[in-house]
Amino acid sequence: MPHLFAAAGYSVAGARRLWQETALSQIVAAFLVCLMLFALLGANGLEIAFLFIFFFCLVAVEALNTAIESIVDHLAPDWQVFARDAKDLGSLATMCLLAANAVFIVAVLARVLALIMKDNL
Repeated sequence: MPHLFAAAGYSVAGARRLWQETALSQIVAAFLVCLMLFALLGANGLEIAFLFIFFFCLVAVEALNTAIESIVDHLAPDWQVFARDAKDLGSLATMCLLAANAVFIVAVLARVLALIMKDNL
């Protein structure tokens, strides 16, 4: 039990640190907009659940990317090839998950809007 409480404390500290990143506030804002859109347009429960799953995966990857950047900045305050590569790869991971989120969101919105238009005909 003490380990569980300690781990939760570390996670809260990590969330506080990640919240300082502009990217996280943008991710949260986009998530809230998408959640409202899904709810207003009548996305089903499974689609909303997957929206949450994709959101949490994106936050996790953004946290790992931020951790990589923090470590690299500490190890290589001056420009180094390994530092550039590590940061670029972390950024690529985030971009890939952002693209996956976008594909999912567009697919759900296209499905829901097609149903709405079909019902209006």
